[in-house]
Amino acid sequence: MAISLSVVLMLGIILVVLIRGGSIKTGPAVVAILFGFFLASTGMADDIQRFLNSIADTINEIRF
Repeated sequence: MAISLSVVLMLGIILVVLIRGGSIKTGPAVVAILFGFFLASTGMADDIQRFLNSIADTINEIRF
């Protein structure tokens, strides 16, 4: 839960920066948000979540 909340917060901040910086307009940003919202309700949501969890685990295991 903590990983998904921090990812959502980070992506939200990036989206705001892109909109304010003029890199992405409001229309495409809304489409991207709606795409993510509807994608989360499909059968692919579990596979995407497992993929993101495996990436987070891999990053967590890297020792510097």
